Amino acid sequence: MAYNEYLADRITRILTDKQVKFYEKKMFGGLCYMVNEKMCVGIIKDELMVRIGEEKYTKALKMKGCKEMNFTGRPMKGFVYLEPEAIDLENDLEYWLQLALDFNPKAKSSKKK
Repeated sequence: MAYNEYLADRITRILTDKQVKFYEKKMFGGLCYMVNEKMCVGIIKDELMVRIGEEKYTKALKMKGCKEMNFTGRPMKGFVYLEPEAIDLENDLEYWLQLALDFNPKAKSSKKK
């Protein structure tokens, strides 16, 4: 299992309940949720990757279980990883998903090849 399937089920249910149009895409050895053709959240092993933007980035890093996304050896500002304990409760998971959804309209799409 390259990613936590239980977490994937929880995310899918929340996004569906919120009537968000999304699709899943396997990438980074995990699973990514695309909203408006942009990476919104993802799962790598047991951690949740959330795209929240630079405006909320510094404050988010001060929260328990939140750390910088350092996938390539360099921190990616605007992206954070959440440890399983930070998203164990439904309210906590919904909070982080909503931050990502709020940022999504401002996020830049990756260039089409």
